[in-house]
Amino acid sequence: MELYKENQLKIYNSLSKTKEVFTPITEGRVGMYVCGPTVYSNVHLGNLRTFMSFDMIFRYLLHLGYKVRYVRNITDAGHLESDADEGEDKIAKKARLEEIEPMEVVQRYTVNFHEVTKKYNFLPPSIEPTATGHIVEQIEMIKEIIEKGLAYEVNGSVYFDVLKYSENNHYGILSGRNIEDAIHNTRALDGQSEKRNPQDFALWKKADERHIMQWPSPWSDGFPGWHLECSVMSSKYLGEQFDIHGGGMDLKFPHHECEIAQSHSCSGVQPVNYWLHANMLLLNGQKMAKSTGNNILPEEILTGENKILSKAFGVGVVRFFIMQAHYRSILDFSDEALLASEKGFHKLMEAMEVLKELKVAKTSTFNVTDWKNKCYQAMNDDFNTPILIANLFEAVKFINQIKDDKASITATDLELLQNALHVFVFDVLALVNDAKEQSSDKLEGAVELLIKLRKEARENKDWALSDQIRDELADIGIQLKDGREGTTFSVN
Repeated sequence: MELYKENQLKIYNSLSKTKEVFTPITEGRVGMYVCGPTVYSNVHLGNLRTFMSFDMIFRYLLHLGYKVRYVRNITDAGHLESDADEGEDKIAKKARLEEIEPMEVVQRYTVNFHEVTKKYNFLPPSIEPTATGHIVEQIEMIKEIIEKGLAYEVNGSVYFDVLKYSENNHYGILSGRNIEDAIHNTRALDGQSEKRNPQDFALWKKADERHIMQWPSPWSDGFPGWHLECSVMSSKYLGEQFDIHGGGMDLKFPHHECEIAQSHSCSGVQPVNYWLHANMLLLNGQKMAKSTGNNILPEEILTGENKILSKAFGVGVVRFFIMQAHYRSILDFSDEALLASEKGFHKLMEAMEVLKELKVAKTSTFNVTDWKNKCYQAMNDDFNTPILIANLFEAVKFINQIKDDKASITATDLELLQNALHVFVFDVLALVNDAKEQSSDKLEGAVELLIKLRKEARENKDWALSDQIRDELADIGIQLKDGREGTTFSVN
């Protein structure tokens, strides 16, 4: 029997603002859409945290036995510098500044995004569509919204009529905003805007001569609004109604609110049953963002080449650090926090190694079945990874007690514990045991130092010290071999 039939998963739904029992539209199948990166620069750690949260959710749904279609888009056009439909396209601006083609910018940073997510042990999504690959479908959706009387064209640009939509629908249903309050708190238009109302948003923008990225449409040569692509691609690949839509907390308004209005206008139904939002990552007490420069790149953490951290940290430590906080909680990034996480991560990885060598007994002094159930209860409570990790360390304590002959475990329970730990540590949290690699590097450095000291001893004709170094290394399984190119070693 599939695990999802035995586990009641509850998810915090941003739409209802409560935890709800997860019931997919089609039993055994899940459609999940997550807003992907705008590829005009390298992905920073704040972005990565959001995508890592949904990688964890994707992994757990798969573990429960669901067949998941996970769609994560690439925004390669239409995302302007301002949410108020003003400014340059972020990709076109980067292309202009670097004097290259926009698609060169897109290619460079899409490749970077894929390289980073691979390094950090992400599963790839089922489908990864692009905005530019769906221009025709976006034009067709705009036509449909115009036909419904909920959009209007001005000078070659098309805008969604928020006030008209709000006559019969709730614009603000996700963010909790009230359209009357929004009208009251919004300044009047300055006379230069084409919009009828300040709340209206662009479905299609007419491009001026300087705008590099533009396509023909019934209204003008231009480009689609940023919000439109997600409505188009989610409905194309997941249907007019699907199970889960995810993204960063900062996308709730206006991006996701606009998506709901667009999709609902066409289909007449609420497009998404469960809206999930991951919270932000802070650096120096402030939001991590490309625009402010207050950020650190994921690659810089692995190399140690940055001005924030005292040393390099491995992928396993970073994933462990991020998973120690609930995905809906704000997480503060610092050198001290990573150093503390590194200690906990190494303790967990050491226990995973000890687990392989444990001796079995006739009785168990630890209820492994109850412990395993607690792990599932944590994950079934809106993917509560901090509680899961606390449970993992309860198992670590037990493993070390067995090692020290202070506890015992039966063969059946040992197999159950090994399988459960592997699932939660490596399959769900997707931690990487790169602690081994770091230990190997340290070992190599230490042996090279001893080889150097032995070489100096031989040059000084101190044969006793030279032999002592060789023999004591041999006793612990490290064999030295002298040759014309110098001394090498092997570990037995």
